[in-house]
Amino acid sequence: MPEARPRKMRRHTEGAAPRETLELEAVVREALPNALFRIELASGTRAALVAHVAGESSLLRLRPGDAVIVEMAAYDAGRGRIVRRR
Repeated sequence: MPEARPRKMRRHTEGAAPRETLELEAVVREALPNALFRIELASGTRAALVAHVAGESSLLRLRPGDAVIVEMAAYDAGRGRIVRRR
């Protein structure tokens, strides 16, 4: 009987197209339930976006008026991800 070779483990991102994201400066306007925040871009081009926190739990202590860096995907301009505090 032939010896079984171990299968190569692949990540789910392997072979996928790179994500197109934009990093923009924003200001937190309102804290919403479930770690969501209503933010306003610093450029003032959009009235309000909804963003969730990515990564560190210290970002959960954001208050209205805090400056943050938001990562937005090109396919959904109404939502974003707060990457870090400014």
